[in-house]
Amino acid sequence: MPETPQQYTERMLSHSRGKDPMRLQQAAPRKFAALTRGLSKKHLSSRPAPGKWSIAEILAHLADAELVIGYRLRLILASNGTAIQAFDQDAWAGTFAYSQRDPKTSLETYRALRENNLRLLSSVPRRLWKNYGQHQERGKETIDHIVRLIAGHDLNHLQQVEKIAKKR
Repeated sequence: MPETPQQYTERMLSHSRGKDPMRLQQAAPRKFAALTRGLSKKHLSSRPAPGKWSIAEILAHLADAELVIGYRLRLILASNGTAIQAFDQDAWAGTFAYSQRDPKTSLETYRALRENNLRLLSSVPRRLWKNYGQHQERGKETIDHIVRLIAGHDLNHLQQVEKIAKKR
């Protein structure tokens, strides 16, 4: 049975609970780079099981997710209470051929977008972190909540990549 949006949210938040989400987000691109350094193209593109993403697909997902996150942050910061559109990550993976993307390019895109998003978050008054968007599936999400959610999302995918990378 697929998890509900609320179960997904709780699972992501559980990864980062009690930790500094900004530091986690800042460290994540370096950790992904370290985990994937020296892996062959074949290893990066091998799926660990049917229906599970390869490291290359995870990196492509992270790049696209970071683009979406940056857009959502800007929408919410500029227009408190705005509607936030959900997206189907599996449809994006298929439509945008995640399995064919260059993992190094995906990682660099993710790193650059993350750096930009963290710079944005650091530049706005902290009071704006109370601004929220109304997510189509998950309901009200403040900037503060999204920052913690993204940190957990990173940790979730770091665990997956670490597990796949160890299978040599």
